[in-house]
Amino acid sequence: MKLRELASLIHGEIIGDESIEITGVSGIREAKEGDITFLSARKFLKDLAGSGASCVIVSEPLPDIPVAQVKVPNPQLAFAKLLEHFYVKRHGPAGVSADAYISGTARIAEGVSVYPFCYISAGVSLGKGTVVYPHVFIGEDSAIGEDCILHPNVTVREKVRIGDRVIIHSGTVIGSDGFGYVFDQGVHHKIPQVGGVIVADDVEIGANVSIDRATTGNTMIGSGTKIDNLVQIAHNVKIGKNSLIISQVGIAGSSEIGDYVTLAGQVGVADHTHIESETIFGAQSGAMGHVAKGIYSGSPGMPHREWLKARVVFAKLPELQKKVRALEAKIKELEKEEP
Repeated sequence: MKLRELASLIHGEIIGDESIEITGVSGIREAKEGDITFLSARKFLKDLAGSGASCVIVSEPLPDIPVAQVKVPNPQLAFAKLLEHFYVKRHGPAGVSADAYISGTARIAEGVSVYPFCYISAGVSLGKGTVVYPHVFIGEDSAIGEDCILHPNVTVREKVRIGDRVIIHSGTVIGSDGFGYVFDQGVHHKIPQVGGVIVADDVEIGANVSIDRATTGNTMIGSGTKIDNLVQIAHNVKIGKNSLIISQVGIAGSSEIGDYVTLAGQVGVADHTHIESETIFGAQSGAMGHVAKGIYSGSPGMPHREWLKARVVFAKLPELQKKVRALEAKIKELEKEEP
């Protein structure tokens, strides 16, 4: 593809030879001749000097660079679009396999692909263009919207509602029973989990995620939210729009997460926690109670700047302990000298 054609895909301004041939897209360190790469920050200029790329995507023109440039407002976004254009396989309609089980009461829209060894239960609906890969189970009366992708070994339990353009990766379970028990006379008695799960449009859910059904009502995932691998979302949790839930996060029951919230890796959220929109929790933090908008770290979570100061003190605790013991010894000596 000529650079002029490629630049039109990302609405970029060419600086240099617009007729060069671009054959691939690559990271700045791995790029070879014919590849286009991107520069996200000037600190990576040293990597560009050793790169074999034929073109680089930039936010501002770079002087004295021997390769062509394409100027765009957001180089990383443009890079993502080009990766999709060059490499992402389209999920074209493959029809419904005769080796899949599909209930006679299931509703399958036009252009749906159902691969072998899937199980589609009674009352299920699959929207136009949705792809269901092998060994997917969809329980009774669940509804999957349009242009969704369910990768192999996904389980969608009964009475789950999934919107349009949702991607669910392998091993994920949506609608598993919430962890609810009542203790009486030495025995844990199960509380029936009779609610559902609602996943809104444009959500992506990673591999081996568990999203529990509500005890009553619905567990809810807002539109545009992205959930990484190995996340646990308990019963009756509500997550807002466009939030990021990173790997190994655990969110306990009846918690409410606002819009544009980021929970970094291994964050733990206690039950009935309310996190306001646009809040960020750093990795391995703990959230509980009502959390006002802000940036937090540590467990229990505290404002990030305060946590940075506390971490400095924590690292010096062994040294401070030695000083305290020395002072205690000196005080004891002074007490002995008193008449």
